[in-house]
Amino acid sequence: MKIPTLIPAIDIIDGKCVRLTKGDYAQKKVYDDDPVAVAREFERLGFKRLHVVDLDGAKAKHIVNEATLKAITGATSLTVDFGGGIKTDEDINRAFAAGAAMVTVGSIAVTHPELFLAWLTKYGPDRLILGADVRQGKISINGWLEDSTVDLLPFLKRYVEAGVKHVLCTEISRDGTLQGPATALYKEIMAEYPQLQLIASGGVGSIDDIKALAVAGIPAVVFGKAWYEGRITPDDIQQLEQQ
Repeated sequence: MKIPTLIPAIDIIDGKCVRLTKGDYAQKKVYDDDPVAVAREFERLGFKRLHVVDLDGAKAKHIVNEATLKAITGATSLTVDFGGGIKTDEDINRAFAAGAAMVTVGSIAVTHPELFLAWLTKYGPDRLILGADVRQGKISINGWLEDSTVDLLPFLKRYVEAGVKHVLCTEISRDGTLQGPATALYKEIMAEYPQLQLIASGGVGSIDDIKALAVAGIPAVVFGKAWYEGRITPDDIQQLEQQ
């Protein structure tokens, strides 16, 4: 059993580390006032990757928490992927200038596919993650506040054929619920595109959920709330990595 790449998440509102439930900004819980300290602790525990989401930016449709991103990348050597509010050339340039190693872009791939493809050509498939946020089989955009009419698999097909290698797929109805990831959905994606570096996101509530993703052959997983709520511990991660 190959363990997925483990990617802890820091979601930011007002410069603070928060989590939402099912993408609902009204269901916000603040876990820490200092995302940089949280990132340092992830690094100390041996994590190599970090997923940072600018929730203010996703809502405002432009990057907002750029300073926090820069502080995190300046204080750690974590490989940070950053998403939320990347809508223009200026936004993506600011994200990379602030130290992001990779950026996650979702809404633009739906609303302005030609711009996404231009970024894919300019920055390359190793620096661009396609964000596929899904609710009832349809792609959602703009911080999950709007549902599109675009179906998931045709959406992926277009971009995989164009050269996309990394996809972050979040099942919104499970996000923040701790009720388990959409493993069947991820298996369906991997069956269709076995070469994809798929990152599962949403619903992870225990170390057993991560084990289930490993058994399903999912390459990577993002988790947040389960960690902050103490449902996944450093000891759990250590034992997992020893298996």
